[in-house]
Amino acid sequence: MKKIYHLSTCSTCQRIIKELQPLTDFVLQDIKTDPITACQLEQMHDFSESYESLFSKRAVLYRERNLKEQELSEADIKALILEQYTFLKRPVIIVDDQIFIGNTKKVIEAAKKVIHS
Repeated sequence: MKKIYHLSTCSTCQRIIKELQPLTDFVLQDIKTDPITACQLEQMHDFSESYESLFSKRAVLYRERNLKEQELSEADIKALILEQYTFLKRPVIIVDDQIFIGNTKKVIEAAKKVIHS
């Protein structure tokens, strides 16, 4: 499977997708217009082995809800990601059995190597 979970209104996601071109055989899923399902999140968890690694602490709602002050379990994090797309760290890039989460230069370079190898 080759898939990218992204936000089409996010300039960082747009830049990364452009940088990763050509994306032959990739499915792009805009998580705002086509929300991730519990099954898709489970699959991401299977690859990453942690909901926390998929969770964005940079989301505005993270600060607004004062979640930093709370002790969040993996189940809490899973529920938050399914409740609101902004809690998913993005982009999430899946290439066969590998997952690349987030937008750091290191992560994107690693994804690019796998995509174009």
